[in-house]
Amino acid sequence: MSIYDYSLTTRKGEEVSLKNFEGKVMLVVNTATGCGFTPQYEQLEEMYEKYHDRGFEIIDVPCNQFAGQTPGTDEEVHEFCTLKYKTQFDQFKKSDVNGENQLPLFAYLKSQKGFEGFGKGVKALAMSAMCKKIDKNYASNPDIKWNFTKFAVDRSGNVVARFEPTAKMEDVDACVASLL
Repeated sequence: MSIYDYSLTTRKGEEVSLKNFEGKVMLVVNTATGCGFTPQYEQLEEMYEKYHDRGFEIIDVPCNQFAGQTPGTDEEVHEFCTLKYKTQFDQFKKSDVNGENQLPLFAYLKSQKGFEGFGKGVKALAMSAMCKKIDKNYASNPDIKWNFTKFAVDRSGNVVARFEPTAKMEDVDACVASLL
């Protein structure tokens, strides 16, 4: 299977095949509207504006699995993103990224790039401590740990990198730029 074998549902209920994005660089992100990492929408929009004309797409999948930080309907999520962060990329239907109801796309992404840690720094330590309280063996499974986990996909559909929410957005930007 390749990433192009998967599809997502738009916030309006239409199925979209990822084959539509073949030949483009994608950043697949599980997002939230009420999270400490939500301000990353600003940098995501900056990346979208900078690289979209060169074949870059953001696949934004809102998720409410982490502390209920994405309340509201799909339309409310979209309205929040466009009003607060002026996002031009669309949000797909709010979906699960872990567990029995997870999107098949996220099972695939996690099989391609597992969890490698939160990195260094205060946010990384805080995330590690929080995750350890939820699951003492969190580091040994590929599950998405929190909102704003990002997967970079090259023009050939290869999942080339996974960025935890604690990753520096400059590093995400540099990865995307290198794939264009």
